[in-house]
Amino acid sequence: QVQLVESGGGLVQAGGSLRLSCAASGRTFSSYAMGWFRQAPGKEREFVAAISRNGGRTYYVDSVKGRFTISRDNAKNTVYLQMNSLKPEDTAVYYCAATSLIVTPVKSEYDYWGQGTQVTVSS
Repeated sequence: QVQLVESGGGLVQAGGSLRLSCAASGRTFSSYAMGWFRQAPGKEREFVAAISRNGGRTYYVDSVKGRFTISRDNAKNTVYLQMNSLKPEDTAVYYCAATSLIVTPVKSEYDYWGQGTQVTVSS
């Protein structure tokens, strides 16, 4: 069992930055690939970024490439999402998730989810 708790969301102007954190419980954090997803009102939850167990591989949805960076600190059981050059279309609830499979953008392949943190980008 893994419990995930996100933090760092908030209200920011377009062009600004936020860093999301996701703290995981348990001593097996390094056994999981991690992902960030987001869900805007009235839309399905979509993949944003993912990182492999040791942090050596990362993947991003095209719309955030060059603006967002996913990273992890296995000693702190934490995964991060640095978001720069934010746009109003980035407004959503952001969720972190853990998968026991290899790093993947597929939502259904994630086993554990956090409760989400709201990110609102004003124009």
